[in-house]
Amino acid sequence: MNVASILSTKGHDVITEKSTTLLSDICTTLAEHKIGAIVIADDAGHIEGIISERDIVKAIGTSGPTALEKPVSEVMTKSVVTCTDADSVNAVMAKMSAGRFRHVPVTDDGKVTGVISIGDVVKFKIAQAEMEAEQMRSYISMT
Repeated sequence: MNVASILSTKGHDVITEKSTTLLSDICTTLAEHKIGAIVIADDAGHIEGIISERDIVKAIGTSGPTALEKPVSEVMTKSVVTCTDADSVNAVMAKMSAGRFRHVPVTDDGKVTGVISIGDVVKFKIAQAEMEAEQMRSYISMT
């Protein structure tokens, strides 16, 4: 199965912010939307970076509370690993494991079209395993 399978049920909604947004405002947006990361994009939708809860904790741990007064561009991860709708779920899981991150933006022609989280992947994998188990039970009961 591929990323498009996850996005077909999850949707393509993406919360983005500008690189000039203050880190304190990023924290507010994360809390309001109950999400763990925000894609930082320009007006055309091209990814400039990503900011996660882990990035914020690191910034505060290094600079103290004054980090919240910085623009997100000073704190965000600028080298963003992405995927496409066509990528397999297993390939995205491998990227997350190798990079030790929990959110991967989905892109099409360089523009963000969705975000896949580790929670989305786990939910998808559990549903897939349950479906396979049900098919096996159905097959066994027919024989």
